[in-house]
Amino acid sequence: MFIVTQLIGLAVINAYTSKELPYGFQPPEMKPEVSFSSIIISFIIAIILIFLLMRIRATFFLRLWFFLVVVVALAITMNAVFLNFNFPYLNYLPVILALPLAFYKVFKRNLIVHNLTELLIYPGIAAVFVPILNLWAIVLLLLLISVYDIYAVWHAGFMQKMAMFQINQLKVFAGFFVPYLSYKQIAQMKKLKASGGKKQKGKKIRVSLAILGGGDVVFPIIMAGVVLRTLGLAQALIISVFATLALFFLFMAAKKGKSYPAMPFLTAGCLAGLVLAFLLSFI
Repeated sequence: MFIVTQLIGLAVINAYTSKELPYGFQPPEMKPEVSFSSIIISFIIAIILIFLLMRIRATFFLRLWFFLVVVVALAITMNAVFLNFNFPYLNYLPVILALPLAFYKVFKRNLIVHNLTELLIYPGIAAVFVPILNLWAIVLLLLLISVYDIYAVWHAGFMQKMAMFQINQLKVFAGFFVPYLSYKQIAQMKKLKASGGKKQKGKKIRVSLAILGGGDVVFPIIMAGVVLRTLGLAQALIISVFATLALFFLFMAAKKGKSYPAMPFLTAGCLAGLVLAFLLSFI
């Protein structure tokens, strides 16, 4: 799912290279250093606001906020498909398609709809940020986000609390969300089926979860998108491949039941890919 999202992201960003973003989301012309400062300030404000809303348990407002973001991101991604068609009001069609998907995702909770929409959300978000960043800005942003991720996961534990709040209170999660059964849990399920469910009626089995936060998905897309516009498609694909390899390494090395900050690994993969991309540019 991660690599598929990266590839969709590159396709969407490439589609908007010579076209304006729809629905008034075309970013203003500004210097990269100004864009970088604005993103950092916005990120800090968003984290503080989310933390405060979590403390007062403003679940309806958070779900409404999440719903609106999902609608906009889905619409931007799907609109990229229709950019070369000149039918009037065609840009309203992605919004019409996005509304029921976002509603089902946020308020109905379906695992398949959740993960399928995740494939389309982050390309739309990345398409907004790529035009206002250059290579140095995105590299610095990745490094800062990695430091924050390390602190938030391994020291403050804020990311775990935020993820659990989303799953248990909001009933929605920003990121890929895959439940799975261990060998022990599979054995319990077989035992339950063998008994016909009579002796163990009402018994619950805890299900393990593999989750990957949305930020861990979108930042590599932004990095690859900036490289796409700066160096070209082949170099951008290298970033996506190296980020995927870094994530694969993390999943293979990680211990079950422990939380890990993914951004440091993804940033390392992106930077390694960037070095190779630069080398290929000079060949």
